[in-house]
Amino acid sequence: MLKILIVEDEEIIRRGLVYTIDWLSMDCMVVGAAENGKEGLAMLEQYEIDLVIADIIMPHMNGIEMLEKAKSMEIKPFKSIILTSYANFDYARKSVYLQVSDYLLKPVDEDELKNTIKRIKESMEEAKVYSNIIALTKKRDIGKLVDWDVYLNGDTLKNSYVAQALYKIRDHYHEKISIDSISDELDVSASYLSRKFKEATSQTFLELLTRYRIQKAIGLLKKGTHRVYEVSNLTGFSDYKHFCAVFKKYTKTSPTEFVKHSGCIIRK
Repeated sequence: MLKILIVEDEEIIRRGLVYTIDWLSMDCMVVGAAENGKEGLAMLEQYEIDLVIADIIMPHMNGIEMLEKAKSMEIKPFKSIILTSYANFDYARKSVYLQVSDYLLKPVDEDELKNTIKRIKESMEEAKVYSNIIALTKKRDIGKLVDWDVYLNGDTLKNSYVAQALYKIRDHYHEKISIDSISDELDVSASYLSRKFKEATSQTFLELLTRYRIQKAIGLLKKGTHRVYEVSNLTGFSDYKHFCAVFKKYTKTSPTEFVKHSGCIIRK
């Protein structure tokens, strides 16, 4: 169960988040609520928190300052979501360098919050999966992972086109997407977007997309709820043989071998 700390100075919003959101349905539990960053920081020291949901503008210590101080302290690592108004939206985007998982506009939409927490939990589960994989494969190189806390940082978000391309990969990896289709949507040339994307991430769009698809595929295979060919389709690979070849390139093993050595059951 995800342990959550809410830090919000407006009492109506704070109480609404604590008492009106169906946290149990998301397998979450609110363990603390603070009305400013100073109180929030004290609770971070006191409790083991998995996720902080914090407003930006607060008295005594704002949300950004609280996260900066927490980052420098010897406390258990946690994920964070920033709450912001339209007026502070650009300021919120700058907070990504603090490894903020996402930011939501106020008033908070419960469905959007659920989707965000679902994505955070999936990324946390993926991290655990990869730790197990590394142990099982005796530290063999399985390829560089896609860590959104790293890629969605202040530098990459300086270019809004690159930022939107990154979000497109993160949220639509399972669909048929390309640098050309995204550049058309953004009304910018594909060559410009490709160049800026490579400058910001040190990878091409296709390389990062492929790595993330393989990362998601590993997570699905680890769960053992889908056949291998189903995982291929669910992660955006239209050709099964291509999926197997790419999977082996990054993990040094085939999908079926991976499942077998990970102790999962392959559905027949």
